[in-house]
Amino acid sequence: MAAPTLNTAGHWIAGETVAATGETIDVVNPATGEVVGTVPAGTAEDVDRAVRAARAVQREWADVDVAERAAVVQRISDGLKARAEDVASSITAEMGSPITFSRKVQATMPVGSSRGFAKLAADFPWQEEIGNSLVVKEPIGVVGAITPWNYPLHQIVAKVAPALLAGNTVVLKPTEIAPLTAQLLAEVAAEAGLPAGAFNIVHGTGPVVGEAIAAHPDVDMVSFTGSTRAGKRVSVVASETVKRVALELGGKSANVILPDADLSKAVKLGMGNAWINGGQTCTAWTRMLVPADKQDEILEMVEAAAAKYTVGDPAQESTRIGPMSSETQRQRVHGYIERGIADGARVVFGGAGQVEGLETGAYVRPTVFADVAPDAVIAREEIFGPVLSVIPYRDEEQAVAIANDTVYGLAGAVFGEDDHALAVARRIRAGQIDVNGGAFNIMAPFGGYKQSGNGRELGRYGLEEFLETKAIQR
Repeated sequence: MAAPTLNTAGHWIAGETVAATGETIDVVNPATGEVVGTVPAGTAEDVDRAVRAARAVQREWADVDVAERAAVVQRISDGLKARAEDVASSITAEMGSPITFSRKVQATMPVGSSRGFAKLAADFPWQEEIGNSLVVKEPIGVVGAITPWNYPLHQIVAKVAPALLAGNTVVLKPTEIAPLTAQLLAEVAAEAGLPAGAFNIVHGTGPVVGEAIAAHPDVDMVSFTGSTRAGKRVSVVASETVKRVALELGGKSANVILPDADLSKAVKLGMGNAWINGGQTCTAWTRMLVPADKQDEILEMVEAAAAKYTVGDPAQESTRIGPMSSETQRQRVHGYIERGIADGARVVFGGAGQVEGLETGAYVRPTVFADVAPDAVIAREEIFGPVLSVIPYRDEEQAVAIANDTVYGLAGAVFGEDDHALAVARRIRAGQIDVNGGAFNIMAPFGGYKQSGNGRELGRYGLEEFLETKAIQR
């Protein structure tokens, strides 16, 4: 499959493409190092123009009947479905997600989440009576959305669809690593009948465009997905205007395999969720907690499972792990692999060095470490690559303690006898826990405890994030 030819994208402000007038940012295919497009390096002035466009139509959009707003969101979902192959090809070229994963996940999740939001509108409690009070839900106003590169369209739609349904208008800063797919959404939204100015895109870097959005006095809310470090900075900047801030940040999720688990199932699904999207997933189960007396047995299964994860050209159907999203990310992940070795963790699969036959491109060797100490750097910091730490525990109390001994609390898993696993899941302090391979639910609340963030995305809880609550006494 040949890489697609991607058009250079400009800002999208008030329903029009705004070409770059100054510096630009290259978009690089991490598999080849080739430039596949460019976007403008936006400025605070570009942000101000977009915010003014969003503010100008916000009241008009909020006054549109919610059923019609839902119909627009549904048409956006339909439009994204119709362009699914364009979306998948774009994401594979921009950030290296394997094409099969791009088709099955990257292109389908935005369709499902936007469709789900549209269906919510009819039964959502937009108002209720509490005694002599009429409690109404109203749009916040202008929403600033700042999104990452690992799921470049899903993370956008998870914010934009509920924000629009709620009656807000949006100014988006997509990632500068994989920004081109956002243009597809702008085109689809315009075709769906969204008023010009209701959705705007300003390209650029976080320190310039992201901070300008967070600081702008006419932005009423910021919804940010990215690293915990950057999320802290967004919170600080936004606090000057006391705007609402929703954060979906990092994770270091534990997969707790109990002694009564189906080990084969736990390892197969555990590997899949550890190395999903090349490990570049905030919910990735990167810590596998195993009973100490079963570690050797489990490691044999882990090695066999790991060997099935072919690394290669993301445009090839057989590839399961493509390159890291950029050369910078490759260096980061490789540095963690070297750190794990230096700190004495035992390599049972992969390790440092280049992937054989893939000397060009941002590739790393998927790696499994065994006998990892719970306080090791590779067991505590978010690596964001295909690196799994297998951590032995002596009893259930220690397993729960290790799972919770992290600054993060985004996701995790428990495998064991059903009631036993559920009881342990209740003890883990994280926002989303899978028990025995429970399927991802696009309508369930998604978000984290502790330094994994504030607020929730997706479904009813995700819609509520973008609404104000007013009590009218009568």
